[in-house]
Amino acid sequence: MRSLRIPAALAALAITATACTGGGGNEEGSGEYPRSETLYTTGTAWGPPVSWNPLMKGQYAPGTIGLAYETLFLYDPNEGEYVPWLAESDEWTAENVHEITLREGITWSDGEPLVAEDVVATLELGQFGSVSYSNIWNFIESAEATDERTVTVTFAENRPQEWMNWVYLNPILPAHIWADMEETALTDSANEDIVATGPYVYESHTDDRMVWERNDEWWGTEVLDLEMQPRYIVDIVNASNEVTMNMINQGDVDLSNNFLPGIDQVLNSNPNVTSFYDGPPYMKSANTAWLVPNTTRAPLDDTAFRQALAHAIDMEQIISGPYTDLVQAASPTGLLPEWDEYIDQELVEQEGFSFDADEAVAILEDAGYMDEDGDGYVETPDGEPIALTLEVPSGWTDWMEAARLIAQQAQAVGINVEAQFPEEDLLVENRNSGEFDLVINNERQMSNTPWTYYDYLFQLPVNQQQTTVNFGRYENEEVWQLVEQLAAVPADDVEGAAEITSQIQEIQLAELPAIPLWYNGLWSQSTNETWTNWPSEQEGAPQSAATLWNGWLEMGAIYTLAEIEPVG
Repeated sequence: MRSLRIPAALAALAITATACTGGGGNEEGSGEYPRSETLYTTGTAWGPPVSWNPLMKGQYAPGTIGLAYETLFLYDPNEGEYVPWLAESDEWTAENVHEITLREGITWSDGEPLVAEDVVATLELGQFGSVSYSNIWNFIESAEATDERTVTVTFAENRPQEWMNWVYLNPILPAHIWADMEETALTDSANEDIVATGPYVYESHTDDRMVWERNDEWWGTEVLDLEMQPRYIVDIVNASNEVTMNMINQGDVDLSNNFLPGIDQVLNSNPNVTSFYDGPPYMKSANTAWLVPNTTRAPLDDTAFRQALAHAIDMEQIISGPYTDLVQAASPTGLLPEWDEYIDQELVEQEGFSFDADEAVAILEDAGYMDEDGDGYVETPDGEPIALTLEVPSGWTDWMEAARLIAQQAQAVGINVEAQFPEEDLLVENRNSGEFDLVINNERQMSNTPWTYYDYLFQLPVNQQQTTVNFGRYENEEVWQLVEQLAAVPADDVEGAAEITSQIQEIQLAELPAIPLWYNGLWSQSTNETWTNWPSEQEGAPQSAATLWNGWLEMGAIYTLAEIEPVG
């Protein structure tokens, strides 16, 4: 997440969106909430909230899943464990049969009980192609409510890594509302009248904010012994880095999930502003930023050329420059720190790339890339000039500066690369259709399994439009078969998964279909003026994620709302 260019009207609204003091509850239409009971956040939304439809991934207001709708399990990336949530327990009764038992006594906000048929109906919604998780029916044979609280899922093709990813990321919906909807209603409804089970309910929204109010009847208060501390969560649409930084310094925002250039200076000078680590990189890692080459275009279709490009990139210059030590260089495998046990370190030591300009030049020369015309840039072995563009979205200031540096570093070894900054919509259109040379992308977050990263890198077949995976259009049946094998490994078999990831990495490091750059931060800057006990590396402090980004409440951020404490 980062600052984008927001319309002036929204910017003006956000400037006035400082935290309000005053007693009592919300006065109708006033936008005022008791400061001591209200958590003010920003950095999760880039436009007005317009949808609360959990089926429309990427379009619903942050918190729709996690605060309102809930999942069967959470996933704890620190411990590598699944945490029962709406589900009380589960068991693999056969290699291809997963039995899930729901907790007893949970009700929807309209008073109806949560039952196994709700889980079945939610799964069956995926039989509509427009629903984001329709892919699960490529390997599910059936889903059956075997009694009121028990769901039995039978798989035609056993893919527990992929299946458990669905289990913790996708919310259960009430069958009595959703099951009989037409497909157009499923995908078009804004779902303003939310019927859910979670710890917060919809309170109100305006163009510049989303407000959630605590559900004091939430089942988890008693069953999980978790009491949500803020009565209200007011999530303010981000306007600009300057506005957000000012609100943090004044304590008007309690939690920012923005990338904020210069926040390291604030963290070192303002004792009321905190992050997870006391020093660099200050934040945990959220995802990997990759340099993605279009492998259907020469010379990016040449493994040697991609290897030379990888050796040309000086990540330390990027980390200490645009990022002022707020990020870390990625492993040559691209796997996040939490996935260290899946990295073949010996292989990385032998085959992994690192910055070495001389090595980049030598690889180019050995592969026949020479500067024949004396302009400072190499030509192809056939003597054709090379002129590549590296595109990142206009307004993404950190990526823009990083792209400029990568272009300069490539030029220094004789590769002609120019950084360009189109509007995001145009970049996405060109990237998805394969009309690009190089882009930076980080669209896969931390998850329960490195399978999600390898699915992102290698998925086949390549389609005319690549909307979510394999933007580089790299085709390698051998490595894709390994990814498919990884999907079939039991969810708790780390050793078995690591054997396969080692084989994947052997091909990946040799071919470099995408070049890992840095670990994008889990941007989480918090203030201690109204709320304290934020997650940190300090002994005894909470270790959960402090972000309301979509997908992270299910990876433990929901605990943060129960663990923070009011000041005074």
